[in-house]
Amino acid sequence: MNAKLDKKIALVTGANRGIGFEICKQLSQLGLKVILTARDQVKGERAAQTLSTKGLDVSFCKLDVTDKKNIVDVFNEIERKFSRLDILVNNAAILYDSNQSTLNANLDVVTQALKTNLYGPWLLCQKFIPLMQRNNYGRIVNISSGSGSLYYMGGETPAYGISKVALNALTKKLAWELDETNIPVNSVDPGWVSTDMGGKGGRPVEEGAKGIVWACLLSNNGPSGGFFYDGQIEPW
Repeated sequence: MNAKLDKKIALVTGANRGIGFEICKQLSQLGLKVILTARDQVKGERAAQTLSTKGLDVSFCKLDVTDKKNIVDVFNEIERKFSRLDILVNNAAILYDSNQSTLNANLDVVTQALKTNLYGPWLLCQKFIPLMQRNNYGRIVNISSGSGSLYYMGGETPAYGISKVALNALTKKLAWELDETNIPVNSVDPGWVSTDMGGKGGRPVEEGAKGIVWACLLSNNGPSGGFFYDGQIEPW
């Protein structure tokens, strides 16, 4: 991993496919240095190579967001090589559990969803935000969902939906603690996107990723503590 001093550096979790891959693609096309991460080393390396062979500044780093030691190791590597991280995109997510009801949900499954969809982003923020504070610059983008909106919430996907509600709460808490800094924290709903998780029939990943990239590149006086869809406020 090598980066020019004038380049912003972004880390995207869960990025070997789908919307995570598209976020990496769009950010790197805008001239950013992108660290593409994934649990699966082979798939992650292949995804990063797909972009780097097109002349884009994308490298791979193995990251399982449920593994605390792995998170610490990745943080130490980035701090050692770059002394900074400018943008953190918490995209990794699992368990769109449309087969469960809330009343009969398997709580082991719910716990598994929370480990990836909430605790992973939380620990990544705990590690990287102090580094951002030292450099007086950072952007945190938590990838949420309409399933995480209390306003729109129905009874489906209890593990996934509740984990995304909790992720939105993390966004609000961090934004409050980081008020009056150059580190806005926001949640973004990419909408129903045609991916392996979302299935067919949704909008193209290119469209879903645009609102996320917008949040990554906010100016210092941009919004913080918001929940957005295509750059527009979405109800919590």
